[in-house]
Amino acid sequence: MTKTDASVIRMREAVRADVARVAALIMHGASVQKRTLEQIAAEAQDPAYLEAFDVIAANPCNTLFVAELDGTVVGTYQITILPGMAERGRVRAKIESVHVAPECRGRGIGATMMRHAIAFATEKGVGLVELTSQKARPEAHRFYNSLGFVQSHEGFKMALSS
Repeated sequence: MTKTDASVIRMREAVRADVARVAALIMHGASVQKRTLEQIAAEAQDPAYLEAFDVIAANPCNTLFVAELDGTVVGTYQITILPGMAERGRVRAKIESVHVAPECRGRGIGATMMRHAIAFATEKGVGLVELTSQKARPEAHRFYNSLGFVQSHEGFKMALSS
């Protein structure tokens, strides 16, 4: 697969008009529940996604970004700035919901997004960037390792609602 020149990938903050596309990208990347393209398109129209976007956009510690290629949103990630007490109050950033359109994977778009996330975090005074990745995604783990991320912790989750 041919790498995409990073200079043609436009990174920007997501806007409300991007919500359905961002939701679809996230569903394409979710390995836990497979859906057809029609199911994804229908689900992406759920008003709950717009509500979630509004909450994210209203919080100054959260930013949702998209990657555009030729005017089309082909990737997304969310970054949250987290103040903390550990290590003398070192500020952390948590990167979540990193997804690239299936037809664009392997072209360097994810690496461009991660470089953007690290630069954004650095500008915000962040001292540590962290992310999680589902255990069922070994290709994603190799990708993050190739960028310098270290698998230093085991993660745990507890769903509190459906």
